[in-house]
Formats: sequence, C-alpha cells, structure tokens
Amino acid sequence: MDNVLTDSRIPATVITGFLGAGKTTLLNRLLRNQAGRKIAVIVNEFGEVGIDGQLIFDDENEQLIEFNNGCLCCTVRGDLIETLERIRERAPDLDAIMIETTGLADPAPVASTFFVSDEVKSAARLDAFITVVDAVNFFHSLEENEEAREQLGFADIVLLNKTDLVSEDVLRGIEDHVRRLNPLAKLYRTSQADVDPSLVLETNAFQLAAKLEVDPLFLDEHQHQHDPSIGSIVLREQRPIDMNRFMSWISELLQEQGGSILRSKGVFNATGFNERVLFQSVRMLTTVSRLDAWGEAARGTEYVLIGRNLERETLKAGFAACVGH
Repeated sequence: MDNVLTDSRIPATVITGFLGAGKTTLLNRLLRNQAGRKIAVIVNEFGEVGIDGQLIFDDENEQLIEFNNGCLCCTVRGDLIETLERIRERAPDLDAIMIETTGLADPAPVASTFFVSDEVKSAARLDAFITVVDAVNFFHSLEENEEAREQLGFADIVLLNKTDLVSEDVLRGIEDHVRRLNPLAKLYRTSQADVDPSLVLETNAFQLAAKLEVDPLFLDEHQHQHDPSIGSIVLREQRPIDMNRFMSWISELLQEQGGSILRSKGVFNATGFNERVLFQSVRMLTTVSRLDAWGEAARGTEYVLIGRNLERETLKAGFAACVGH
C-alpha cells in the first residue's frame, strides 16, 4: 500500500471557471506567492491566431506558455501533451505546473491529458481542479451554459469569487446550490480571488487516474430537467477503517455497479496510518493517497458517494463491515 500512497511527480493545478469569473486574477495571486519556486504556467484562451505554444521566460523561475486559439480539449490535447513533455525536458527540476483554461473549456479532456501520454503520466500528477465562480452572474451562467455546469460539477475546490458585490443572502443561496450540485468540493469565499495558497495548492485533492469524464446527467441533476434517480449518500464512521477490507468491498461493488456509482470520495481514518487517507473513484477507476497527519484533530471517516438509485442501507452495511477489529 505504501507504493500506492507515495507520489513524487510534479503537481499540476488546473484553474477553470466560466468567462469573467476571475481565473487570471487567481493565477496571478498564486504566482506572487510562489517566489523562489520553479513554476510552469500554461494559459489557454481564444484568439485570432493558431496555437503558438511559444515559451516565454519572464524570469529564471517562471515559464509561460500561451495557447491563443482553441480549448484544452480533444482538439488540442496533442498540443498540450507536447507542451508538457517539452516543459519536462527543458526544466526537469520544476516544482509545479499551473494551467488556466479558457472559460469555455470542458474540464474532462484536460484531466485525461495527464494519462493518455506515458511521458506526461510518469512526470506530472493532477493535484486539483479549482473552479472560480462569479457570485454576481452565478445563476445566469449556470442556467445558460453547459460549460459552467461541467466546470462546477468537476471541481475539487470551488472559489466563490466577487463576494463583496452581492448580499449575504445571495451568497448563502449560491453556496447551497453548489453543495447540492457538487457535495465533494471544498468551498471558499473570496474577493478579488484572494485565497490562502495553502488551501488550493498541493492539496492532493484529486488523483488523475480517477476521472475521465463527468456524467452529464449528474451535472444536470439540479437543473430544471434533472434526473431524479441521481443522489448522494454520506457514510461516516469514528472507528478506524481496515483499508484492505474496504478496497475489497468497494472494488467488488464498483465491478457490479460501476455504471451506477458515478463518483465517490472520502477521507479515511485508516487502521495503521497516522496520516489521513484519501480515496476517490469515478465509475470503476480508483485512487488512494496519503494526506497530512491527523495531529490533534479528532479522527473519523467521511465517505461520499454520488450515483443513480443508490441503496443506502446496503451501502451502510457494507461500509460498516470494513471497520478494523
């Protein structure tokens, strides 16, 4: 299990969010707080010219690559792979990679980029998807644009930005909506995308091999025409979980019901580990990793499953059987 939980690859952070949400502001803030670290920055935006891919070195510690035409999706995935491989060759001692997608990007193919190429997969790991949300235009963007729903549903971390421009009642309404659509994501309020970098960088919030796509029915769940069969279940346990028992149970369950369990994610109090253990799955793909030490925090496990027609009592019983003895 130690081999599974150890990962020394370069962490890559992907910043998504609909047009005008504040992605570039966030990127700039994060870069200003990374003095002395070698960061590769990939910025993707629409423009009149073809994909340039030109490396621009602002200083000895930062590289900027601009994609001026097209999204980081299937049509330019090969270009992104080539760029990541070129970065690795020219700067093998990188500390981190940051990617800012266009506001119209589908996040799923961006994630898949990191494992369709063996060279990229061996050198870099997807650390987290951060989705920046515009509090002023939240409901309009979500109602009118499928991309906004996809980005929000795909997020590991959601930054509710421009909070200084709307009322407390509006903010609470947005937060409730976000949590219904994506109960797995961490949610933080920001103004001018000002957030503590430790909350969003190197959080190990998402393991690359656990996500290929987001189910469109899940993303539409809380829209006007939603699928009533999709819901979420939270399983909690204070006693330590035997991860061998859990992996045996969940692996069999996903083999049988992988099409029904769309995504799951949990932080585990695992028998024999002083660190918190993160487990994630998307359909039948799973990842396990160590987080930070528990310290003085009260230990406990919280595991969330999202899927169609989930059988709550059956899941509760199966999970309870994973408790260590």
